[in-house]
Amino acid sequence: MSDHTSSTSAKVLDVELVAADQKVWSGQASMVIVRTADGDLGIMPNHEAVLAVLVPWPVTVRTVDGPDVVASVNGGFVSVAENRVSLLAESAELAGDIDVAQAQRELDAAVAAADEHAEAIAASRLAAAATHG
Repeated sequence: MSDHTSSTSAKVLDVELVAADQKVWSGQASMVIVRTADGDLGIMPNHEAVLAVLVPWPVTVRTVDGPDVVASVNGGFVSVAENRVSLLAESAELAGDIDVAQAQRELDAAVAAADEHAEAIAASRLAAAATHG
């Protein structure tokens, strides 16, 4: 019974963002904002359990002890259970690591080729990079 009480009174989320080839970020957060196939989802402590499909768009993690962490994700899943948020992405890149000029070239090429998936990925990268000033 005490485990249930402690989990329902938690004030933070344990978050892990993992890409297919690397652990991108992990830490504690007060909120995580993701875009799923069904729309945007804000996750706060004590959120009900969720499993959803991520679409290419930036994920925002409101950290407990520092600035927001923003990462571009390319598909994957978000799992929420017992104040743990697992973001399992096909690929993910922190906003500060994105080469804006390269992302713009990728977006231009995707638009020219009418490649909607590549366009969505490049747009996600540019949107994430724009948050990193």
